[in-house]
Amino acid sequence: MNQATQLARVIIRQILEAGITDAVISPGSRNAPLSLALVAAQKRGLIKLHIRIDERTAAFYALGLAKASNRPVPVICTSGTAVANYHPAVLEASHSNIPLFVITADRPAELRRTGANQTTEQARIFGKAVRYFSDVSGGAYPLELPLNALQTGPVHINVQFEEPLLGDDNDAWLDGLKVNPPKVFDRKKAGTLASKSTRGLLVIGHDRGGLEVAAVRAFIESLGWPVISEDPLTFAEANAHASLFLTATPIAKDLAPDTVIVIGRTTLSRSVNALIKSARSTFVIDPRIATVDTDRTADKRFTDLPELYVAPADLEWIAKWQKYSERTAKVVKEISIWSEPVIAREIAANLPAETAIFIASSRPIRDLEAFAAARSGVITYANRGLAGIDGNISTATGIATHHGSAIAVLGDLAFLHDLTGLIHHDQVNLKIFVVNNDGGGIFSTLPQRGVEGFEEVFGTPHGLDPAAIAKSMGISTKTIDNSADLSKELTAPIKGLSVVVLDVPNREANADLIKDLAGKMKSL
Repeated sequence: MNQATQLARVIIRQILEAGITDAVISPGSRNAPLSLALVAAQKRGLIKLHIRIDERTAAFYALGLAKASNRPVPVICTSGTAVANYHPAVLEASHSNIPLFVITADRPAELRRTGANQTTEQARIFGKAVRYFSDVSGGAYPLELPLNALQTGPVHINVQFEEPLLGDDNDAWLDGLKVNPPKVFDRKKAGTLASKSTRGLLVIGHDRGGLEVAAVRAFIESLGWPVISEDPLTFAEANAHASLFLTATPIAKDLAPDTVIVIGRTTLSRSVNALIKSARSTFVIDPRIATVDTDRTADKRFTDLPELYVAPADLEWIAKWQKYSERTAKVVKEISIWSEPVIAREIAANLPAETAIFIASSRPIRDLEAFAAARSGVITYANRGLAGIDGNISTATGIATHHGSAIAVLGDLAFLHDLTGLIHHDQVNLKIFVVNNDGGGIFSTLPQRGVEGFEEVFGTPHGLDPAAIAKSMGISTKTIDNSADLSKELTAPIKGLSVVVLDVPNREANADLIKDLAGKMKSL
């Protein structure tokens, strides 16, 4: 047996013994030893392979699988630029503590810096974004994979394969395999949080810092304080529409907290972050403090939910939060024009229980925070590690693969950014709702609005029809422009990959509507 085949089989055998159930491969020559070993393992029913021809798509797809399962997912590619295309997903995994296991094939080290074909410096290409790196040479025996390092984020091994790359087809190396149950990572650490404040507030970031929903819900009940959640689809206990009514300065002053507990990161709303900043005392609970957010400041920091010793919240304080939330809900309910706020409102109201939903960055996630009524029973995901719009279709596809089906809500630019994620549309049950305002709608709600050259460098109109693009790829499509049809699409069965385009009024009209709604908060 040649050295490359032997090394690949050692690596794949350890992956199988660790209980890893899925692996993602992009076709290539240098990674052939790994690919063929995985094919043999799949033939025996030991693992499921997912093939993605675009490495960026492959990495984000693996990210979605790992995010939804909380289990390591290997993603494997050939050498050269293929490796660099993993970088965006690796960064997202790093800033979200997702166990993405990156395995890159390489030429032997002596070929680096010699002009050899498809050879670059792959060692440490991801820098500090990975929790562990190893440059594995052909004679690296015994080899022990750094699987435990995946507990806190992505890991990278770069494997040098010498030719010949093809071995025999004997699968006896899989005999006697002892597969352990898949490892679900548990990052819990103890601590205590004490506060005498009667004007305390709990703010929950969209991904909860990776903490389990049930554990956060129990924490909410024990705390007894008013709650703001960037993800209103998970916590019915939250005071909905806070990011909207807190834009009114008089309300923000009336609701100024003495103490704030923040779970995860708050990355969406300036009004909510301003309120947090106004508090006398701040506590932060987020596992990422131990990894990528080591310089985050607070009066006390925790890497998991602590034991509580707090005073009961003032009843008048609780009533104030409920009052502003309920009054804002009436304003949101009265929006009648087909618009992005209405789309967010209707999605939240009509999603069936137990639906898995991926929400893209930019306007969709902010609109759901502001205009969705608080509820529970939905399984929400978003790439909030670095909040990029790249790889969103692929991430959602990975999530749908794990859950069996899912819904995704994307803006038109996020959709266009990841069209290669649509290629394998026969392998997933995913319904993608594309909010189409012909460009970067979020910029019309930011200070850049109206500056010289705005449309060219911020608005970026594309003039394309997302439905026509999807249809050209053999995907079922539909375009709708009213709430009744949206409700039907949300409750219809999800079969295969489909795209529903939600054409909305122009970006400037939407920005004016949001500004008008914020103005109404001053009279609550």
